[in-house]
Amino acid sequence: MFILGTRIRFKGFDQKLDQVPTLFVSNHQSMWDIPPVMWKLRKWRIKYIAKASLSRFIPSISYNLRHGGSLSIDRKDREGSVEKIKEFAAFIQKNGFSICIYPEGTRSRDGIVKQFKPSGIDAILEVLPDIQVVPVAIKNTGKIDNKGKFNKNRGIQTEFTMLPKRKLNREKLTEELESIRQEIIAAINQKP
Repeated sequence: MFILGTRIRFKGFDQKLDQVPTLFVSNHQSMWDIPPVMWKLRKWRIKYIAKASLSRFIPSISYNLRHGGSLSIDRKDREGSVEKIKEFAAFIQKNGFSICIYPEGTRSRDGIVKQFKPSGIDAILEVLPDIQVVPVAIKNTGKIDNKGKFNKNRGIQTEFTMLPKRKLNREKLTEELESIRQEIIAAINQKP
């Protein structure tokens, strides 16, 4: 990102988070989301929930997913994935880690925040009902990709905004996730 002249701006990351584990919930635009989030949230020792295909054949990323404590799931096996996420949540609690999840389920190449899928977060909340939830809005990282071309765009101004922490109620999870999604959209659309 440095070589591409990408400018990264962090907003709201100075808020006091009072516990570990923490569940970071974010929109997802591209692979360029991950390094700044990992670096900025490093003291929370975040682990990711990722699709299984990322744990194969991608230098560095695949190795880290397999051996770094993150979880790879097969999205086609919904029941198996939910059980794995519950086991993962127990592992997170036992080891004092935090979780980063992109509930859209895939990257939004056009930057429009897709509907959030609640099943992964619901599985986490079943094991960790009082987990602190912190939304993070990611802006413009998808523009770096240059629509998948080899040459990436240079000089893109990206922004990562940490929104206020909260607890989620499983009984109203769909509504609360939609509220978070709308807050993320508002943060993305806010002028600098």
